[in-house]
Amino acid sequence: MVTLTSLDFVIIILFFAITLSIGIYFSKKSGKSSSEFFLSGRTMPWWLLGVSMVATTFSTDTPNLVTDIVRTNGVSGNWVWWAFLITGLLTVFIYAKLWRKSDVNTDIEFYELRYGGPPAHFLRKFRAVYLGVIFNVITMSAVTLAAIKIGGIMLGLEPWQTVISAGLITVVFSALGGFKGVVYTDFILFFVAMGGAIGAAFYLVNIPEVGGIEALLANENVANKLSILPDFSDKQSVITLLIIPLAVQWWSSWYPGAEPGGGGYIAQRMLAAKDENHAIGATFFFNIMHYAIRPWPWIIVALASLVIFPDLASIQEAFPNVTENKLGHDLAYSAMLTMLPSGLLGLVLTSLIAAYMSTISTQLNWGSSYMVYDFYKQQVNPKASEKKLVFVGRISTVLLMVLSAVLALFLQNALQLFELLLVFGAGTGLIFILRWFWWRINAWSEITAMFASGIISIVLKLTFVGDYLFASKTGVFQDYYEYPFVVLITTLCWLFATYVTQPEQKEVLQNFYKKTQPGGPGWKKIINRAKKDGILLRQDDKGWSVPSGIIAMLLGCILIYSCMFATGYWIYGYYVQAILLTVIALVSGFLLIKKWRKIKSEIL
Repeated sequence: MVTLTSLDFVIIILFFAITLSIGIYFSKKSGKSSSEFFLSGRTMPWWLLGVSMVATTFSTDTPNLVTDIVRTNGVSGNWVWWAFLITGLLTVFIYAKLWRKSDVNTDIEFYELRYGGPPAHFLRKFRAVYLGVIFNVITMSAVTLAAIKIGGIMLGLEPWQTVISAGLITVVFSALGGFKGVVYTDFILFFVAMGGAIGAAFYLVNIPEVGGIEALLANENVANKLSILPDFSDKQSVITLLIIPLAVQWWSSWYPGAEPGGGGYIAQRMLAAKDENHAIGATFFFNIMHYAIRPWPWIIVALASLVIFPDLASIQEAFPNVTENKLGHDLAYSAMLTMLPSGLLGLVLTSLIAAYMSTISTQLNWGSSYMVYDFYKQQVNPKASEKKLVFVGRISTVLLMVLSAVLALFLQNALQLFELLLVFGAGTGLIFILRWFWWRINAWSEITAMFASGIISIVLKLTFVGDYLFASKTGVFQDYYEYPFVVLITTLCWLFATYVTQPEQKEVLQNFYKKTQPGGPGWKKIINRAKKDGILLRQDDKGWSVPSGIIAMLLGCILIYSCMFATGYWIYGYYVQAILLTVIALVSGFLLIKKWRKIKSEIL
């Protein structure tokens, strides 16, 4: 446990005062209408939304998760989430403009734009509760769990004390300020969080126990954890950490913040943008910062923790007040922060509070938007006034916070939760990618995929079937086949459901195409049918923009991965590799700018 000085308290209190002031300042304007409360009137610029996306995904549990991954599987273990860059850049160059054109209030409302009849109505209602409450509460509880561990390690707080102190101020400003308050607060939170992370990494690497970057990299506990790519002589590591994420995971799995085709709070920010160009700019800025820049301070602290706390026993010995059900490798990040000096300690604690508040406030506003637009207004009170909708939004914000706080008290490990959410959404991602471009997908396709993925995952996780099929001792399958197995069965299930059920009504399909203009050969049949009826669906004669978007996505991947790896190699002192990757990043960046100009001309 650390002792905070007056300087530390001043920094923390000043931050809280600024945050609450922003919430109070925007409370009156946010309360005018539900559109203001949840989308800020659709007038937000790309740079503000982009920073907000980065701040939102910089949660309290993120450095803990990265630390757990690095200590367990080395730096290369991060491919389990680095692979989602492909998903993110598809959203940037293909789906961002489609979401903005859809003009829906939430991504769940999309269901009754794309589909029709009772199945679409059920899907919207069910997903509102499924994502807005269940998944949202689980995600927030993981963030709160990280706050509990930080509070226990650094301040000696009991779990309930951390939950109350961390959650109370967050839920107050979230309920008052609405989306605009969240976004403007995120702008401040981002710089505080990044400053704290970089400052902590620089200081902790240079403490006497670690001895600087060269001594760190040469340490026997660290040397075998440094590789950015997995050991290619280890078949299981290559398949688990690289092949499955890059070949299957990025397109097949629904995961909060990295949804194939865009969705969730990322979609909320795209919908709040001024226009399609601002939606594209925001998501591209987010992906650069999220993957290329932000992870390395956490990785460096995680590596340094292997010198000070080489195993769980050393963490337990240093912090005996931590209960056994909260002990894990993710605690090492918080444990390292206890070594920070006064002033920097206050800044880092403030940065962690900022990270917590940013993520929780976004999740609360996003989940509350589902409760208001997709459940309350649809199911309970279709004629509700704008004032009533804002009131329900604020009440649901408080309830979501309470539920997540209670669940957090029963959790143990952030990585376990990440893996569970990953498998639970396996196989559904392909639908989210294709539903914009293939007319034949219907509401039953999504319903089938959702239930098939959930049921198969539960069966594998909770019964003997998982042990029988995937335990290597049986010789049937290796354990790393679990995820592809779920994807395969789920995909077969929803494809079967697609072809045995009736397609959507032609009026529904025509209205969707007319509004979003997705283009592509997957709509040719609908366009030709409409022509026979004298209906013109295409608004212009421009070519399909998706091929250009895919090329831009590939160039963006090269750019961002090169920046990410170059940053690591500059830190490691591997200057030849760092220079080569920097040159590749510059060339791919130049080519991407040229391609982006073409994409923008296709939008305008």
